[in-house]
Amino acid sequence: MELESVPGVGAKTAAALRELDDPEAALRDGDVASLARAPGISEGRAARIARGAIRAEHDDPGGFTATKRAREIHEDALALLTDRTVTDYAAKRLETIYPSGVRSRIEEVRSFAESAMTREPDPAVLDALSAVEPLAEPGDVRVRDRCLATRDAERYADAQAAIPEVSVEVVDDARQLAELARSYSTVVALDEAFAGVDIEGDVRVEPNALEEPESVVPERVLTFFARNRDRIRAAAEVHRVADLDAPCDLETLLSALDQLDEDGGVSGDEELDRLATAVDDLDAAVSTAESVANDHLREAIEEQDVTIEGTDLLSLVERGAGVDSLLQRELADEYAAAVEKARDHLVDALALRDMEATARRAFPDEPAYPVEHSEDVVARLREELTAARDQRATRRKRELADDLAEMRDDAAALVDAALELDVELAIARFADDFDCTMPDVTESEGVAIEGGRSPLLDVLFDEVEPVDYAVEGVTVLSGVNSGGKTSTLDLVALVTTLAHMGLPVPAESARIGRISELHYHAKTQGTLDAGAFEATLREFGDLVADVDHRSPTAADGDGTAAGDDATADGDGPAGGTDDRPVMVLVDELESITEPGASAKIMAGILEALGERQATAIFVSHLARDISEAAETDISIDGIEAKGLENGELRVERSPVKGKLARSTPELIVEKLADDGTDDADGFYSDLLGKFE
Repeated sequence: MELESVPGVGAKTAAALRELDDPEAALRDGDVASLARAPGISEGRAARIARGAIRAEHDDPGGFTATKRAREIHEDALALLTDRTVTDYAAKRLETIYPSGVRSRIEEVRSFAESAMTREPDPAVLDALSAVEPLAEPGDVRVRDRCLATRDAERYADAQAAIPEVSVEVVDDARQLAELARSYSTVVALDEAFAGVDIEGDVRVEPNALEEPESVVPERVLTFFARNRDRIRAAAEVHRVADLDAPCDLETLLSALDQLDEDGGVSGDEELDRLATAVDDLDAAVSTAESVANDHLREAIEEQDVTIEGTDLLSLVERGAGVDSLLQRELADEYAAAVEKARDHLVDALALRDMEATARRAFPDEPAYPVEHSEDVVARLREELTAARDQRATRRKRELADDLAEMRDDAAALVDAALELDVELAIARFADDFDCTMPDVTESEGVAIEGGRSPLLDVLFDEVEPVDYAVEGVTVLSGVNSGGKTSTLDLVALVTTLAHMGLPVPAESARIGRISELHYHAKTQGTLDAGAFEATLREFGDLVADVDHRSPTAADGDGTAAGDDATADGDGPAGGTDDRPVMVLVDELESITEPGASAKIMAGILEALGERQATAIFVSHLARDISEAAETDISIDGIEAKGLENGELRVERSPVKGKLARSTPELIVEKLADDGTDDADGFYSDLLGKFE
């Protein structure tokens, strides 16, 4: 797949997508999680790109939701699904599922949805999913204790691009390499020419380092896993609770994660911890050791009776001798014991082993009071400890990074599978909450719904009365006010939309003729002015002009239009084709102008749509007038009112085929006429006769 051929993908976005291991597969699979790992691509943007790629893959030009109300129905359907997701990712992933008239796309999603409906939405799984998020690249790793070195300017540029986390230096010879070794804990020479050169310090010659960046910067892998540790652990828990097949051994992965600290360092290594503690506590240990020695010496002096003869004292004074000489002469053994105590304390406090000899030289043998450490020796000890700590840390980081690098793809697959499970569970929960079934999407015209209940109504779903309704060709739906005509239209639109999304529908059963466009015109609030009225007529005129009989190739789904929008932003219908089976739903078009004119206009539109084998349902109170104005037979269905009871209208919600429903005023007049006491002079009976 050519990346820039995908709608919405330009040169800059294509370059970002090429940073992924397999961008074509991610686009083909609608893998929002993988696409969102590309630099600068958010989950929302990834969903839009995936949707465009899917349309391109199925040769789907878009335009299914051809009107504002049709788009609102799609948005409502999508909201019913996303409300049942746990993760933000799943909500974005569901946005790649859109209504389409292309059979291959419908079947693709149907297969996924049918599998999803077998999932059991276990509360424990949903709880585990709450901590799962797509893996994130750190992007801010910088390592300052090592560098790369090369003699080649071209390799210098390659190194900067391949391993941006460390500094890259250009050196001409071994002398300059040695200078770098004094400034960095580790220097990685990229040129074979430096092999065998004896340089003090940690200098490694690794000509293949750019092909194995983790060996130079294990922090790249470690930081990735440290930042994503909680997400990976949560995904592992989802697999455990949901009993999913994991792409790797979970115990091995979790054990490796336990060796990481929050910053990407190695934890649980006793030797590394000892060295790190020794570096941190060195000054305090030296100070305490001095105190130990001086306390011992002070006590010894206080307890010692020292006798100095006059000639000896005179000799000491003449030689300018001080207390050091006195200590050496009278308290040599006590001084030696005090220094030994200081040395022992320093070695024991820092748990020094390999560097014990250096540590003991920190307190010199020459008597002095107070006892003081040698700054040079302590500085050397600090350098040795720091070097040992850093080398141990780097070695352990490399070992752990090697282990984790092998599990990186598995960890990504683990998280992706958990996120995809949330998508499946959202569909399963939707199907379960609204008693859904998979519809039959056929090549025949019309729609047939049995036991359909709309979840869009502002009542509890359990209280929604089921509706049976079937339509072929063009029909006028009549009925009393508040009888459910608009709700029925919404139900037909929702079931049709969901079916073309490849998803289950809220009905006991449903058969939907495959269409390329859904035109749903909601009720207009108030009479339109002349300009708006003309625009409305032009819209229907354009629709009728573009719609034609379905060609013989329509059954195979090739070239049939559909999609979530008409343009990249979904602002209108796509251009006409030779094969455009459509459904037209209109709610009380008579409100746009005078009733008499409205009936004639609707009759003309229905006649034109009927001639072109479109499926159309027009809700209207002017059913009788439309029928009289039409030059061909137009079906009229009715939502029957059973009557009035305690002032409340009782309605049979399922439309009756071929029945012109009575209006609410007629029912009220009938009730008054039937009540003999209120109609003594036959006034109400005469009124009732006017309705015949």
